[in-house]
Amino acid sequence: MKKRALAAVILSLAAVVPISWWAASSAATSASSSEVPSDGPSKMGLAASEVTFSGVVRDGDSGRPLSGAEVVLEGTSHAAMTDADGRFFIVIRDDALLGTKVTLLVTLAGYEDARREVLATGMTVRVEFTLTSITVELDEMVVDGVANKAIVGLAQDVAMYSMAPSAARERLPGRYNPNFHTESYARIDENPWLAVENNPLSTFSIDVDRASYTNVRRLILGGDRPPVDAVRIEEMVNYFTYDYPDVDGEHPFGITTDVADAPWRPQHRLVRIGVQGRRMELDELPPSNLVFLLDVSGSMQPYNKLPLLKKSLRLLVNELRPEDRVAIVVYAGAAGLVLPSESGREKEKILDALESLEAGGSTAGGAGIALAYRIGAENYIEGGNNRVILATDGDFNIGASSDAEMVRLIEEKRKHGIFLTVLGFGMGNLKDSKMEALADHGNGNYAYIDNLLEARKVLVTEMGGTLVTIAKDVKIQVEFNPTRVQAYRLIGYENRLLADEDFNDDAKDAGELGAGHSVTALYEVVPVGAPPVETGSVDPLRYQRPDEDAAEARRAGEEDELLFVKLRYKAPDGERSRLLELPVPDRVASASTDLRFAASVAAFGMLLRDSEQCGDFTLADVSRLARASLGEDRHGYRAEFVRLVEATRELSLLES
Repeated sequence: MKKRALAAVILSLAAVVPISWWAASSAATSASSSEVPSDGPSKMGLAASEVTFSGVVRDGDSGRPLSGAEVVLEGTSHAAMTDADGRFFIVIRDDALLGTKVTLLVTLAGYEDARREVLATGMTVRVEFTLTSITVELDEMVVDGVANKAIVGLAQDVAMYSMAPSAARERLPGRYNPNFHTESYARIDENPWLAVENNPLSTFSIDVDRASYTNVRRLILGGDRPPVDAVRIEEMVNYFTYDYPDVDGEHPFGITTDVADAPWRPQHRLVRIGVQGRRMELDELPPSNLVFLLDVSGSMQPYNKLPLLKKSLRLLVNELRPEDRVAIVVYAGAAGLVLPSESGREKEKILDALESLEAGGSTAGGAGIALAYRIGAENYIEGGNNRVILATDGDFNIGASSDAEMVRLIEEKRKHGIFLTVLGFGMGNLKDSKMEALADHGNGNYAYIDNLLEARKVLVTEMGGTLVTIAKDVKIQVEFNPTRVQAYRLIGYENRLLADEDFNDDAKDAGELGAGHSVTALYEVVPVGAPPVETGSVDPLRYQRPDEDAAEARRAGEEDELLFVKLRYKAPDGERSRLLELPVPDRVASASTDLRFAASVAAFGMLLRDSEQCGDFTLADVSRLARASLGEDRHGYRAEFVRLVEATRELSLLES
């Protein structure tokens, strides 16, 4: 790639930052209890209760606009990100702000933070920032063979790896090179085609984690093709929300299904199973007993680790109510209690304790986890949300350090009714496999945070789903009708598969569902009469032969069914499961906007994994399908996905 073309790609990546819609006129931010019209500020006609900030962020030396800068109203969860022209726009509906002085904070990797105190009025307040670059000790960096030392100032999400020049030149363009990373990912072998004759049941645990998508995004925007095992398709699909109906009834969630032709192989069916958790407003959430378990070891020093961690948790602290409680435990060379459990009304005390943290030393992860669970147990709220929030890059290197040891420790602690949320930070030595294992076995969830707006999504916008469990040990079992289906494959969920008999075993651990969370699962189905696919085979059984007459009688009233969905779950404090059942008729309809978009994300994941199952489908096809199914896209996440696909094409990351 020539230098001019490379510069164009890098500059385009600077604009392709998570939720860059925040800077656009059609996506002003608002308080979580307010709605902002989607047609943008030019059409809103500002009411007296609206406080509006807009402006531009520029480089102090060259004067050029800076994209990817985070603009935060300090002390609140209101934030925006500058677009390709360096512009930002924030709208807040809050009468209490009118006539007061507030502080806008601007941060961008490679630059000193900038603050500006301004008066909030009923008019648009325009503010310009010029950022001063800082000296970064970084060896010469090479992207696609071109040296570039100034890349650190272009976009916060462009990954920065420190390499020796000679080693850097040996790096393969566009490929994840483990020689320059110590990141670890659990192996994933793609689900095969299964013949219904031999495998009529498909059983798996739900997965509400979304970490894979943000991690894949980080790698792509850093010019790396993600390693195959970093791509967990179900987490990519579940990063996005879908228009599932609100929950109404005795169960804490509802099930939605639809069937359409598979876009990458039209002779096949694509079946979507959606589970939507009951949505809850902030004042409906039970009181929280939270323990922040924070990694402050030496590996957490970079800007996108402990500094970002502290800014992220500030957003959560600002949402706390007086009935909520927070304690802070840290671990490095040893574990220690930084802040005893305090009421959410003591925000300044909690924020001061966060701000005082510094990174240094090795990582005694096991001791920290034990202490955090002890503090959580001491402040346990009966009927409340009791949870440890572990924030780390996962680099446990002292104490219980193997995945197996950490899992056993977490499994022991979860018996006390305290759930776990794992927040991953950083790059270069991210221990994805370890953090995923901790979350899975700790009755919790795992998110990867690569910037402040992702933190806002996880800890503010989706706070109920991240922090409040409404059902545990949620399992799905699908039975396929052999008169309608010859073969099927589950797309994703490879590390969530269960034995068929585990479905009725209440002792078997499974996934948890949070308030407002949704879970989407996709099956590709080969209908009877379609060309067969390669499946594993077994010899005919000698001692067990199906009673065809009985089978036909059983199917007499079910001939219209494609498959049958069963779901088991327990209440957060329950030990006995409840069962939901839903037949799915074999009726192919035009794919909904949501199903088309979910299919585009799944296809992108398959391409990243070098899957043979997407046939001749290309990145261009993924982009077209996603563009045609953006829907309302209130938060702009789908538009960001399209730009991510386009960036993958421009960087030729999928070329051999």
